[in-house]
Amino acid sequence: MQSVKIICVGKLKDKFFRDASDEYMKRLKGYCKAEIIEIPAANLPDDPNDALIAAALEKEADAILKKIPSNSTVVAMCVEGKLYSSEDVAELLSKSAMNSGEIVFIIGGSYGLHENVKKRADVRMSASKMTFPHRLFRVMLLEQIYRGYKINSGGKYHK
Repeated sequence: MQSVKIICVGKLKDKFFRDASDEYMKRLKGYCKAEIIEIPAANLPDDPNDALIAAALEKEADAILKKIPSNSTVVAMCVEGKLYSSEDVAELLSKSAMNSGEIVFIIGGSYGLHENVKKRADVRMSASKMTFPHRLFRVMLLEQIYRGYKINSGGKYHK
């Protein structure tokens, strides 16, 4: 069974996001071994300067990179990435299952991902040109992973 890890900066504090995340994690159990790894967000003041942001991103990157298994397919979720459809996600899941067997999706914090994380990634993916709260996006990514497995299995969930 394929292993899917989602490395996220920050925690889900709102119950409705946790409930939605838990629901998709439960649905994924029939398709993969899914795991969410939360990396603490760096503490920043309300109006940080560029140097503080850069230092925070580097600190988060160090923690993220330590959690990535060496043989995995790595997907950095970033605004400058390629736009993926649900069918593209399904194909990526299928290809990674054949190659390494393990896929890792990385969601950065409110300032994104450090370049070191993006360089480590095999894929730079964007879900939309719109901006979403990171807490909401985690749920959206889980749903798309679930949808990808349903597409690959010929299920009726995807229309």
